[in-house]
Amino acid sequence: MRLVRVLALVSLAYFLGFAVFMLALPSAVDARRTDAIVVLTGGPGRIPHALQLLQDGAAGRMLISGADPSVRPRELAAEYRVPPRLFACCIDLGAEAVDTRSNAEETARWVRTHRYRSVRLVTADWHMPRSQLELRYALANDAVEVIGDAVPTNPPFAMLVREYNKYLVRRAALLAGY
Repeated sequence: MRLVRVLALVSLAYFLGFAVFMLALPSAVDARRTDAIVVLTGGPGRIPHALQLLQDGAAGRMLISGADPSVRPRELAAEYRVPPRLFACCIDLGAEAVDTRSNAEETARWVRTHRYRSVRLVTADWHMPRSQLELRYALANDAVEVIGDAVPTNPPFAMLVREYNKYLVRRAALLAGY
C-alpha cells in the first residue's frame, strides 16, 4: 500500500511538472544589449531571429553553435540575405557541437575566450529549459549571465513529452554529479 502511495505521488509530481513545463514555455525577450548572442542550430527561425538581434545591435558578436562543418560564412550570408561583412566581422561558426550538451561546452569555451559576461541564448521555446540548464552548468565557474531568448514554435505534444523527459534525466544527472 505504501508503494502505491509513493508511485501515485511520483506520478502526480511528474504530471504537474510536465504541465508547468508545457504551459510556461519561454518566449523572446526584449532587445536589451548583451555581450554576445549564441544561437543553437537545429530548428527553423533560430538563425534568422539571432541575425536580426545582431543587426539591431542587441550584441556585438554572435556564435552559431552546431553549424555543419562544410558550411561557409558566405553561403549562410546568401541564404539568410545578410551582408557577408556581417559574418566577417561579427559571427563565428562553431562546428564541434552535435547535441545540446556539446553546444553548451562549445559555447562556454567561446565565451571564456572572448571574456564575455552576458550571453543571449537563442533556441526553440521547447528546447530552452534544457539548453539554459546545460549552458549554466558549463559556465558554473564563470560569472556569466545567460539570458534565454526563445523562438516561438508549435511543437507536437509528443515532442514536449520527449523534451521534458530529457530535461528531467539531465537535471538528475547533474545533481548526481554527471
